[in-house]
Amino acid sequence: MINARINDILVQVPDGTTILDAARKVQVRIPTLCKHPDLPPTAACGICVVRIKGSAKMLRACCTPIEDGMEIITHDPEIVAVRRSVVELILAAHPNECLTCGRNGTCELQKLAADFGIREEEFAKHLQEAPRDETTRAVTLEPRKCIKCGRCTEVCQDIQDVWALSLLHRGFETRMAPAGDISLADSPCVKCGQCSAHCPTGAIFEKDDTRTVWNALSNPETHAVVQIAPAVRVALGEAFGYEPGELLTRKTYAVLRRLGFKTVFDTSFGADVCVMEEAAEFE
Repeated sequence: MINARINDILVQVPDGTTILDAARKVQVRIPTLCKHPDLPPTAACGICVVRIKGSAKMLRACCTPIEDGMEIITHDPEIVAVRRSVVELILAAHPNECLTCGRNGTCELQKLAADFGIREEEFAKHLQEAPRDETTRAVTLEPRKCIKCGRCTEVCQDIQDVWALSLLHRGFETRMAPAGDISLADSPCVKCGQCSAHCPTGAIFEKDDTRTVWNALSNPETHAVVQIAPAVRVALGEAFGYEPGELLTRKTYAVLRRLGFKTVFDTSFGADVCVMEEAAEFE
């Protein structure tokens, strides 16, 4: 076991633990942007910098293993200033479209800017012009909002093993796109949505048909039909304060009817048939 101190708090963790994970164990929050719990660290953003007591050198907490006897400082005026500057530089290359962005309110960059009290832009805007990719009905790519954290490529390539997304070019010209700079529709993308789920900004987001649905529900001439996937009944409740995995089948039906849907179909049987067919194909 490794014994160290973080902000004078004693911490004991297994060998190989990063400074970031050790800090989380003792409830010390180190801000991050590129790091996601599901993915290995890429050390792309530099916001998680910390310092070892007695040293002027700053280390990235997400990828630096903690060592025995270390005395780590996670917050001091210089460290906070560096982190703030990193966020400001990212914002200088990011469009100011928060109010119309699909991630407004859940954007990690937006939250960091608020946490650091950033209200004015310290650096001149230098936006990258890249076309939006709306070639699929499931996912939209907005490369202008990409912060080059690498989360989407990590999850697409290393977790899902699909290899639909890559980071193209170098330096400021780096941008997220399907390999070969083709459209997402022509890529190997399977529309799993993991890139969208892991993106910290609005660079990748699922198509939003909310307005279309409301228009259908408000039209008395329309017989609105909804079909729910099997996972919805156990995944939906967590967003409303229920325990993760709690079964909400009947509540889901009731809510959908109250919203105005005339018919509610359940995909459970169809999903079971699909599983059986897939199993037969693999025999």
